[in-house]
Amino acid sequence: MSRVVIIGSGIAGLFAALKLEKAGHEVIIITKQRPEDSSTNWAQGGIAGILDKTDGKGMEEHIADTLSSGDGLCNEEIVRCVVEEAGDRIRDLLAAGVEFEKEGEDFHYVQEGGHTSRRILHAKDATGAEIERALNQAVSDRVNISMRPHTLGVDLIQRSHGNPEQGVKGIWCLSLDNGEMEAVAADAILIATGGCGQLWERTTNPSVATGDGLAMAVRAGAASKDMAFFQFHPTALMADNKKPFLITEALRGEGGILLDNSGLEKYRNGDERPEKYSFTLDFSAQGSLATRDVVARGCDQKMKISGADNVWLVTDHLDSAKLHDHFPTIESRLNELGLSLGRDALPVAPAAHYMVGGLEVDIEGRVLMPNGKAMPGLYAIGEVACTGMHGANRLASNSLLEAVVFANKASEHFIANSIQNLEQVPGWRAEGMQTLVEHAPLVRDLETLRKTMTDDVGIVRSFDRLERARRMLNLLYSEVDLIWRKSIPTRELVELRNLVLVATHITEDALARTENRGLHWNKDLI
Repeated sequence: MSRVVIIGSGIAGLFAALKLEKAGHEVIIITKQRPEDSSTNWAQGGIAGILDKTDGKGMEEHIADTLSSGDGLCNEEIVRCVVEEAGDRIRDLLAAGVEFEKEGEDFHYVQEGGHTSRRILHAKDATGAEIERALNQAVSDRVNISMRPHTLGVDLIQRSHGNPEQGVKGIWCLSLDNGEMEAVAADAILIATGGCGQLWERTTNPSVATGDGLAMAVRAGAASKDMAFFQFHPTALMADNKKPFLITEALRGEGGILLDNSGLEKYRNGDERPEKYSFTLDFSAQGSLATRDVVARGCDQKMKISGADNVWLVTDHLDSAKLHDHFPTIESRLNELGLSLGRDALPVAPAAHYMVGGLEVDIEGRVLMPNGKAMPGLYAIGEVACTGMHGANRLASNSLLEAVVFANKASEHFIANSIQNLEQVPGWRAEGMQTLVEHAPLVRDLETLRKTMTDDVGIVRSFDRLERARRMLNLLYSEVDLIWRKSIPTRELVELRNLVLVATHITEDALARTENRGLHWNKDLI
């Protein structure tokens, strides 16, 4: 029996765990908080896919929409592979107990930005939570899957120190319950840690999204790719809520319209439908249902010109009863703030949402090194991986689909090429290290990091701003590294160390780009 350690408990990690355990392997899932505290759990919209494998036209349209959204940088082979596998993988989710919304005997599909038709399965507006519920239940029923909550992966253990071509043999972990470091041996490591939205001041991501898996793999010799492409979701609620709350794109798919202050005033004083007054038409003929990069940039531009803190999402021209039925999670959250769908204009603004780039992987999910070779024993799936599926901009609701397809591919590759070669792994060396008593410098450095990324590496960029970010990140890296080298690890220190490294990769990739594509928009290149 081989042992696979999976880092992360979202859809990718849980799906892979079930596949590997069924094939007879021992699986250890390491997760930083509770199993359900993943980005998957926060996903509202759904999972895009054509269930009917004979629907060639539907698949071709899904492929075309994905390629168009990716702005010419998608790997078409990967796109075709994922779209064509959608039906099988969605049926796997159904078999695992996931319950998608139905109308009578048929599934109910919704449409989101960039899609030319309704092809998104959902569980009202809490699809991620439903998938997490079902997969966590399925995992808990398996004998050879062990879950280790409140455990933070710190660094990968190489088979030969300093030689990534020999691969990995384990991972050092920090128990967040007792502060102890543990070395866990593995025949393979599967990274499924999600993204790094906590780099920005405003994000739809959970607190665990600090780029841990990407950073530890890069330190072990892995290559990152397309890091400049980070997706900002156009519609995060900006009422009196302390943290941004995602307003799913499916709400615009049902007819919700974005307006700026001027458009809202004209709509209230006019007798036309709101779409006539939407500023989004200045950026795309698709209006409020254009792709996320276009809509987010439009929102950002209008807010900067007017000095407003938000734009408005209006739904009062739609059937409020239908909206309340389809979007109960959103309606409940709005009610807490004295707002309601179908009645109030909702204040929204873009927020950091999804890491389109990530660890470079091949079609089997194997992590690649800068020389293009696969690092033995190391896989990456889900948001942390850059497969080529999304290109320069992810199409809405393709993320859960890509995650489950590549979870299956990585699992199948290990099953077909499994080894039983557990080696002794060294313990964490803590000699001479001190307990980190004063965390105030870390707090200030994290605030500086987020301010830098928000101001200088956001939706719209410039070379001067990016150069400024580079200088600040170099300083932060030096300061954090000084603390790291002499301190016993804590969660705050590990996360800050990882965030600074990931921020550096994003900034350097942005500086190296000579054209605007998708989510990377440098005003000096216009």
